[in-house]
Amino acid sequence: MTPFARLRAFATPLMPGLMLAATIAAAAAFLGTHYGAPVMLFALLLGMAFNFLHEDGPCREGIEFAAKFILRLGVGLLGIRIALDDIVQIGLTGAAVLAGLIALTIATGFIAAPIFKRKWRFALLTGGAVAICGASAALAIAAVIPANDKSERNTLFTVIAVTALSTIAMVLYPLLFQGLGFSELQQGFLIGATIHDVAQVVGAGFSVSDAAGEMATITKLFRVAMLPVVLIAIVVVLRATGVGAGQGKIPLLPWFMVLFLALVALGSVVDLPAPLVAQVDTLSRAFLITAIAALGVKTSLKALTSVGGGHLAIVVIETLALLALAMAALHWLSLL
Repeated sequence: MTPFARLRAFATPLMPGLMLAATIAAAAAFLGTHYGAPVMLFALLLGMAFNFLHEDGPCREGIEFAAKFILRLGVGLLGIRIALDDIVQIGLTGAAVLAGLIALTIATGFIAAPIFKRKWRFALLTGGAVAICGASAALAIAAVIPANDKSERNTLFTVIAVTALSTIAMVLYPLLFQGLGFSELQQGFLIGATIHDVAQVVGAGFSVSDAAGEMATITKLFRVAMLPVVLIAIVVVLRATGVGAGQGKIPLLPWFMVLFLALVALGSVVDLPAPLVAQVDTLSRAFLITAIAALGVKTSLKALTSVGGGHLAIVVIETLALLALAMAALHWLSLL
C-alpha cells in the first residue's frame, strides 16, 4: 500500500466527525464575533446539541480524534505566544509572587474539594484553570491526568465556569481595583494575575489605560508560561505515586509540551515575523475551539447539569482566593 493510500485509509473514517467538529467551531466563531460572547462557550453549547451523533454512527471516530489529538496540538501551539524577553519584564519579585499565587490557588482547590465531596482530579483541574490561563489550562491538564468516567464532563464544566467568571471579572475587577486606590500599573498587574482567560485580561487591562493593558498582558503571559512547568510537575507526581498506572506509563514530557517549549525557545532566540505568530496563534485557537466542540458532542446536557452546586462553589472559592491573595501580595510587598 502506498503512503497516500495509507493516509487515505487512516483519514477517511475520521472525516465525518472532524467535519462536524470543525463546522460547530466555525459557527461558534461566527456567533462569538457578532455577539461579543466567549467563542468556547458557544462551541460547547452547540456541540452538546449534537450529542446524539456521538453515540453510534460515522462521526464517532472523528470526534474522538478531535477531542484528543487536535486538543493536544492546539495546546502545543500556544507556545508561539510567549517569548522569554517578554516574561523577564516581570522581574524576580513579580515572578516569585505569581508562582506563589499559582501554587496557593491550586492548593486552595485541594482544600475546598473534600469539603464538597469532590475528588483530586476536579481539584487539580479547576485549580490549574483558575491559577494559570482558564480554559486552555483546563484542556491541557485534562490531557495529562488519567481519565475516568467523569473526566470529560468535569472538563467541560470547568471551561464553562472559568469562561463565565472571566467575563464577570473583566467588567468588575477594574472597578474594584480603581475603587481600592491602586495605581494604573498595579491595576494592570492585578488584572493579569487574577483573571482567568487571556482575552478577558487584555480587555480589562486596556479598559484602564494602555500602560495597565501592557502590564496586564505581560503578567498574564508569565502565568501562561508556567503551564508546562505545572504540567511537568503533575506528571512527575503522578508517576511517583503510581496514580493511573493501569492506563499505561505517563510520559514525563508529552509531545505537545515538547512542541510548546520548542515554540517558546524559537520565539525567544529568533525574531519571528508578527504575521506568522498571529497565524499560528489563530490556528492554535481554532484547534482548541474544534476540540471543545468535539468534547461538547461527547457530553450530554443531562450529564453536565448533574454535577451539583459543589462544582461551582469550588471554582468560585478558588477565584476569590486568587483575588484576595494577589491583592494582599501587592499591598504587603509594595510591588510597582
